[in-house]
Amino acid sequence: MRPGSWMATIYLSHPQNPLSIAAMTDQTRPIVRLRPKAKAQAIRHGFPWVYASELVTDRRTKGLAAGTIAELQDADRRPLGVVAVNPQSTLIARMLDRDLDARIDADWFRVRLTRALALRERFYDAPFYRLVHAEADGLPGVVIDRFGDIAVVQPNAAWAEHLLDPMTQALTDVTGVSTVIKNGTGRTRTLEGLAEEITVLQGDAPAEPIPVPMNGATYMADLMGGQKTGLFFDQRPNHAFTARLGQGARVLDVFSHVGGFSLAALAGGADSAMAVDGSANALALAERGAVESGVAGRFSTRKGDAFDVLAALKGEGAEFDVVICDPPAFAPSKQALDAGLRAYERVARLAAPLVAPGGYLGLCSCSHAAELGLFRKACTRGIGRAGRQGQLIHTGFAGPDHPLMPQLAESGYLKALFFRLLP
Repeated sequence: MRPGSWMATIYLSHPQNPLSIAAMTDQTRPIVRLRPKAKAQAIRHGFPWVYASELVTDRRTKGLAAGTIAELQDADRRPLGVVAVNPQSTLIARMLDRDLDARIDADWFRVRLTRALALRERFYDAPFYRLVHAEADGLPGVVIDRFGDIAVVQPNAAWAEHLLDPMTQALTDVTGVSTVIKNGTGRTRTLEGLAEEITVLQGDAPAEPIPVPMNGATYMADLMGGQKTGLFFDQRPNHAFTARLGQGARVLDVFSHVGGFSLAALAGGADSAMAVDGSANALALAERGAVESGVAGRFSTRKGDAFDVLAALKGEGAEFDVVICDPPAFAPSKQALDAGLRAYERVARLAAPLVAPGGYLGLCSCSHAAELGLFRKACTRGIGRAGRQGQLIHTGFAGPDHPLMPQLAESGYLKALFFRLLP
């Protein structure tokens, strides 16, 4: 939540005219205006969001179409920028551009995408990465992951949903990809009042999962039916760190999805790795990845609820040199924070007994509401309740293809803590 509490009201320049989202001009854009006592400093300093609780919900506000492009002004009618408005969402306005003359069209998208591509090409030799990380790349609510000649777009905001055509055109122009897939699933779209669907916007749907090379391993990404966009690029640097820890080790990868940590560890020289997940489809993809990586002989899987499997492994007397737990977002919102922290503590408590003396435990969180300090305390409590003591040796985050917007803490959601558990 940004500092300060302020209210805003919306005025229409021409309320008698129907609002066309794609064809807004400087003369027809509605105006979002702050109340006299409101503080605009947060917006001026780069914060990109306006919440519904900060607006007067009169008939004019309710009359705006979801995704309307508007002008934001302060109480003295000084412009702050161009925003996208969605009265159906608690996050009612997103900053698009500080330039009032900006036209949100294909050329505008080309500029944003060209800038995003330049960053990724500096760090990655192969075209497998997150190309657009929402607000941090100047496209609020938009995620684009690239898989070679294929791009998967998540338009998680109404304005992006309505402008998919110019966005897709710009995407193909800038990157040269031949296939663009829309993955319109997930909680964020529901909050925006958008329907869920997966469809091909351009080109042909891939008939098979796509092989993705990372950290010496090959992962199989199901772009038409997998979680999110098909693969989690954000953990790439933490996979690499685990590969170093796992040399000559027995590795357990819990909440493994398609084998992110386990396949990287095997590529780095681990003796063996077991992947645990509740999804049979994810484990099947992990097994295919192990074959593609040439490590199938050292790889095994175990399907089941992660908490149940951790408890069962303890009962079996199992022991591993490296244990990694990368669960889903247990605290997706502030309302879920307390329950989420208890779940993270439970993961640590169940995982710690499986780590051999002097071995390593990696614990991850993709919950932006569970900020680093709180997550670290929950993990430390769990390790202590398991009767173990640990040294925190490394704190990992997402890679440079997931840049953090300094004004928006939510853009830096991923944390990975690596402990060495003492004998």
